[in-house]
Amino acid sequence: MTSTKKIIAVVGATGAQGGGLVRAILADPDGPFAVRALTRNAESDKARELAAQGAEVVSADLDDENSLRRAFDGAYGAYVVTNFWVQRSPEEEMARTRAEMELAQAAAAARAAKDAGLQHVVWSTLEDTRPHFDRLGIDVPTVMGTYKVPHFDAKGEANAFFTELGVPTTFLQPTFYFEAFITGGQGPYRNERGELVLTMPMADNKLALIAAEDIGKTALGIFRRGREFVGKTVSIAGEHLTGEELAAKFTSVLGEKVVYRPVTHDEMRASGQPGVLEFANMYQFYSDASEYFTGVRDIALVRQLNPDLRSLDSWLKEHKHDIPRD
Repeated sequence: MTSTKKIIAVVGATGAQGGGLVRAILADPDGPFAVRALTRNAESDKARELAAQGAEVVSADLDDENSLRRAFDGAYGAYVVTNFWVQRSPEEEMARTRAEMELAQAAAAARAAKDAGLQHVVWSTLEDTRPHFDRLGIDVPTVMGTYKVPHFDAKGEANAFFTELGVPTTFLQPTFYFEAFITGGQGPYRNERGELVLTMPMADNKLALIAAEDIGKTALGIFRRGREFVGKTVSIAGEHLTGEELAAKFTSVLGEKVVYRPVTHDEMRASGQPGVLEFANMYQFYSDASEYFTGVRDIALVRQLNPDLRSLDSWLKEHKHDIPRD
């Protein structure tokens, strides 16, 4: 018997966002969708694991537009995400910037989606920070040509590829991952006096955060609502918390006092760490545009789309032993 399920092609199926959507679809065998997991290496352990769980796994590469066309063929919709932080060779770094890479990949995905006649694309994007800095009258260093926060700004620029081609698209804007507290060096650290300190350049402003798995689950909620969100931007978060509130949650779960010590954006820039200008600009956007940034990320709507939306308390209890402290 031929399946009547609608196929969702998921770019980056072995990554954080795409993997979350693949697992969400597979966890709902009676739902309206089947999943086609797109990955550059269909023979990887992660890809094989998805295939064993029932996903259709196909090879596709955002740098190979023809492979995208083949992977999108016959699908109802697609989830498209690019990875600014992908590991690249020195030759690749010389050939084009990471922003140029994301722009080219998004354009290829938009053309492939148009050619395949997809009925709904969820494009994982972010705000172009430059208009916001202009609105706030804030001058921050330029990075990678004309950008302020390249891994935000280029995605925001790329929205136009989908719009101009008339691809029926929902523009999904996520935020800071909870997982950054484990792998991104953003969690508490022990200072020279033995104290656990959470250092973030957020002053007393709220930061929007979300569990990576919830991005894919929320995307599935968008697909379930048909065309309701086509042509619209859906900005998502699971929590809006100040540094003091974050420190209190770490204190509760870790069983040891965590102190919030904010730094300024200029102090962060002065650290000289690799890529620090981009990250300092990002935090300045999070902080100085906090009212906007948290305001558009309507947690009540996200919870409608994803009733299983995780709180940071729940996530921390599960991962407290994974959080580096020493």
